[in-house]
Amino acid sequence: MPSDRPIGVFDSGVGGLTVLKELRKQLPGESTVYLGDEARMPYGEREAAEVVLFTRQAIRWLAANADPKLVVVACNTATAVALEVVREESGVPIIGVVRPGAAAALSATSRRAIGVLATRLTVRSGAYYRALRDLDPLVDVLQQPCPTLVPLIEAGKARSEEARAAVRQYMAPLLSEGAVVAPGVDTVLLGCTHYPLMRWAIEEIAGPSVRVVDSATTTTLAVREVLASHGALSRASSAEHRVFATGERERPRAVARAMFEEDVEVEEATLS
Repeated sequence: MPSDRPIGVFDSGVGGLTVLKELRKQLPGESTVYLGDEARMPYGEREAAEVVLFTRQAIRWLAANADPKLVVVACNTATAVALEVVREESGVPIIGVVRPGAAAALSATSRRAIGVLATRLTVRSGAYYRALRDLDPLVDVLQQPCPTLVPLIEAGKARSEEARAAVRQYMAPLLSEGAVVAPGVDTVLLGCTHYPLMRWAIEEIAGPSVRVVDSATTTTLAVREVLASHGALSRASSAEHRVFATGERERPRAVARAMFEEDVEVEEATLS
């Protein structure tokens, strides 16, 4: 695993940029190549077989066009249903975001009462439930599918009143359903890498007694550990970053510009 090769990052759209931001912050010497499948997002409403196919195509594209030393599947839905398949087929380590996210939630919770906001397919897969219970068999897990959040974010409405109303609808069961004490959960895990872009509304509605966590920091720690164990941490004093997208490119460019506070060129990619 040569240390000068980049880290590949894949997501169904712009959500994985939240993970990329943390990677760039914590591992400033590492070059990255980001691929967002804008043409076929959102993945969370698709069938599992489709997501497996798309994830395979993305991993092959990264291998052919970036030659990465490690790939982060920065899409919770793809991690939930395709990670094990593509790991078996890949010649480089592949890290998903579900288990790091579960670890972050368990570190944050005080009452072992965790709510998970995720896409329909991620919830249906049971990936977060299994990951949380594997790490702590006594944790209580309440999952909530949020089918409208990714389309709102991808449409540039992450800070709209429409977004606030959608978050309020999805948060209500986590805060009150079957609760002996209020709020029903003490930690909310953002089980989709798009959702940190709506964190302002989620934290507002959850209130100060509920911690809101995502997988970006713990995923970056996992990347660091894998690279260190292989002696593959970059020794470079500077890094190069490229962003690719299928389909429409102006939307991810606008999100990346706001997130990184610099003009980011988004290059065209085709998956097949």
